[in-house]
Amino acid sequence: MIRNVVMGRLKPGADADRLDEGLAGIVGLKIEGMTDVKVGRDAGLRAGNWDFTITADFADVAAYRAYDEDEEHNRLRREIFGPLSEEIARIQIEF
Repeated sequence: MIRNVVMGRLKPGADADRLDEGLAGIVGLKIEGMTDVKVGRDAGLRAGNWDFTITADFADVAAYRAYDEDEEHNRLRREIFGPLSEEIARIQIEF
């Protein structure tokens, strides 16, 4: 199994509604082998936290690669997450 974890920091004044649209878009992706996806905005419990996260599980590396190369996923990156984000961190963990 592959777990993909993404954390993002928003630019000052970023449109929170647009972020929510992007997060909903990630949840709505239909990728074969994507077994779970969770998204959310920071609950504000500690200063300095990142603003949003995406955690997605994949059956195997091939399923992760399909997600990474998916046209709609890349549109969301390009049109929503890229313009809104000051910084994005990613990691893929294999279990």
